[in-house]
Amino acid sequence: MIKKETSYSLLQHNTFGIDVKTATFVEFDSTEELVAVIKGGIGEPHFVIGAGSNLLFMNDYKGTILHSNITDISVVGETEEQLFVRVGSGVVLDDFIAYSVSQGWQGLENLSAIPGEVGASAVQNVGAYGVEAGDFIVKVEAVELDAACECTFTKEDCSFSYRNSIFKTLQKNRCVITHVTYGLRKASYAEYNLKYGNLRASVEALGEPSAANIREAVISIRAQKLPDTALLGSAGSFFMNPVVDCDKAASLLALYSDMPQYDTAEGKKKLSAAWLIDKCGWKEKRMGCVGVYHCQPLVIVNHGGANGKDIYDYSQLIVDSVKERFGVELVREVNVIE
Repeated sequence: MIKKETSYSLLQHNTFGIDVKTATFVEFDSTEELVAVIKGGIGEPHFVIGAGSNLLFMNDYKGTILHSNITDISVVGETEEQLFVRVGSGVVLDDFIAYSVSQGWQGLENLSAIPGEVGASAVQNVGAYGVEAGDFIVKVEAVELDAACECTFTKEDCSFSYRNSIFKTLQKNRCVITHVTYGLRKASYAEYNLKYGNLRASVEALGEPSAANIREAVISIRAQKLPDTALLGSAGSFFMNPVVDCDKAASLLALYSDMPQYDTAEGKKKLSAAWLIDKCGWKEKRMGCVGVYHCQPLVIVNHGGANGKDIYDYSQLIVDSVKERFGVELVREVNVIE
């Protein structure tokens, strides 16, 4: 059933806990309902949200917010090694990962406890502990906003890259995702990724590597680093890890021998945004109601009462200080909504 509200509070739809309103809020339960909504006219501006875990609202939104409540899950194919699972865009991503692990489907366990919904996993190409959603997405189904017709994107069409996809570039605000199909490995063909940070040690402390043990380890590690958004407003990692060319990386390493650097598939170097922010003295630094989380410099938190501008201005001070000291431009991972 289509839900439509006017002057609707988005307090429960953004994890920063900012009490802004949207002129119109529309929630749909199926592809057919979405098509009907579009044909009925949604006006301008419009924006699609998931769980609001990657959004920073600067003001009340003067247009229409669309939200998917499509929550079906079905196995739509298989090979000897894989199962192909079609998931509604409104399913909570971590709920689906928990379900996958319980079914013996392997692949997404490194993404455990990432907030947000399945549709957003394709938009953001969410990633953690050496794995990205795009590694396992094989198809994305959507509805075009202009023509109100269904369309399909293959993995190649999606142009997945670090925290990016075609849905943040060429297709931004042009379509609404309804389903994502993942190709997950059967347990007997599992290939676990334990290369990132201290994940291997945490998993081995629980026993043999398995999807269940990796999920448990990841949840535990994240709980130690990230705040509970029910208690402290945040959007997880506020900045992306910057990628620089090898010459820039080498010049920085010559000055800072302890600087973490990681190879990328494109032959460049990825730096740790958390390390850069920490070295600039921001960890636990608070200005009014906004601060950096004491366990993780990448996380900006709302201690209560901050608005979007407060948080944005604080983040800009961080950007400026990192640029001044290291000559590196931090890019916000959080989507700023004017």
